[in-house]
Amino acid sequence: MKFNALCSDIDGTLLDSHRALSLRTIAAIHRLPASVPVILASSRMPAAMRHLQAELGRPHEPLICFNGGYVLWERHGAETPEVWTSIYIPLPICQQIVTLAKSTPLHVSLFESDHWYAAEEDSWTRREAGITKVHPTFRALDSVLKDWEGQGHGAHKIMCMGSEADVETMYHTLIETFPDDLHVYRSKSTYLELAPKSISKATGLAQVMAKLNIDMQTVIAFGDNYNDVEMLEAVGWGVAVANARDEVKAVAREIAPHHKADGVAITVEKYF
Repeated sequence: MKFNALCSDIDGTLLDSHRALSLRTIAAIHRLPASVPVILASSRMPAAMRHLQAELGRPHEPLICFNGGYVLWERHGAETPEVWTSIYIPLPICQQIVTLAKSTPLHVSLFESDHWYAAEEDSWTRREAGITKVHPTFRALDSVLKDWEGQGHGAHKIMCMGSEADVETMYHTLIETFPDDLHVYRSKSTYLELAPKSISKATGLAQVMAKLNIDMQTVIAFGDNYNDVEMLEAVGWGVAVANARDEVKAVAREIAPHHKADGVAITVEKYF
């Protein structure tokens, strides 16, 4: 099979047990021809993805951030990135979620373009900063929402972190309250991520491939979690790593080795 582009999820798929790019993965991507774009698609913010692009030797490829809600291309030599998609969770919904969370022990973070806002430093912000290599701005969330009201936008992503029981309770509250407005999914048992209902990694990737004039049926894509299902269904060859959720494996054309065993690298070596 010949593929004209490669797209991969990051956490649980591309990264190893140390939440880093393994030497084998870096080498496999470096060997790809420059004519094959390597697109990262993640719930992460851009600043949490750029260092990975640099390590892979692909610093000027398009990025699919916030599960497709923010798609941009930082072309070589350009002073500012081209933003192709910027879709927000509406401000009134952001305000309702922050209010709901005040009655729970959950940590809430708000994300907008390259900004991460948290009310204060705690074990959750320290953990997430260690994973993503990005540090939040500490501000009262009501103050952030007030600024956004004047600027006319909302959040690209909201993340709630806490105990499994608290996350489970909030999950059911949100899917019942905002069934037509939000994608609500647990990226892990203690993480709840919220994005606009109208977007997905699949919609983001389709836009990127259209801009690059590449047929989606010639794309190979890798994923492991619920937010990867539509992307793996939309491309010509969807690959789930061995640690993927059963729902992801069910739509995949191939099951690669575990992300801790260089599943993406092994598959790239096989096809390229």
